[in-house]
Amino acid sequence: MRLILITLTLFGYWLLLSGHYDTWLVASGGVLAVAVVLFSLFKGITDVESFPIERLPRAMIYWPWLGWQMILSALNVTRIILDPKLPISPTMVKVRSTAGSAVGITTYANSITLTPGTISVEVSEGGRAIWVHAITREGAEGFADDPMDRWVGWFDGAVLPTPAEDKT
Repeated sequence: MRLILITLTLFGYWLLLSGHYDTWLVASGGVLAVAVVLFSLFKGITDVESFPIERLPRAMIYWPWLGWQMILSALNVTRIILDPKLPISPTMVKVRSTAGSAVGITTYANSITLTPGTISVEVSEGGRAIWVHAITREGAEGFADDPMDRWVGWFDGAVLPTPAEDKT
């Protein structure tokens, strides 16, 4: 079933980007989507983590939350940039992740990078730690009790953080 969903997703993405719906082109896109999935299967790169469709319902809740965090962070970075004193204090910090899978740690590292003012530099120690560059010390200190880590943990299959735990 996963292979069929991957094929349909690739084909749908191809149709979306192509914008041409001639019979020959649509048929070619379908054949190529099947060929890519078969090649991926042959190379052994088609597994649960390569297409985590079962996480989609939680992702539909996590992505809007992440979007809101990106807006809040962008406003904070804008405030810093517009301040005549430019109160930056660039800092590198090692952040521990509670995510239990490669999909979870990748989601956490990408979420950190998508949030203005922070960049994931390296994932190390078997995917349990992320080196993060933050534009301010306060931003780096925010990782000590990071709601994003709890949300990614939930996305990855753990329990949803309660509003009392999530202070953002």
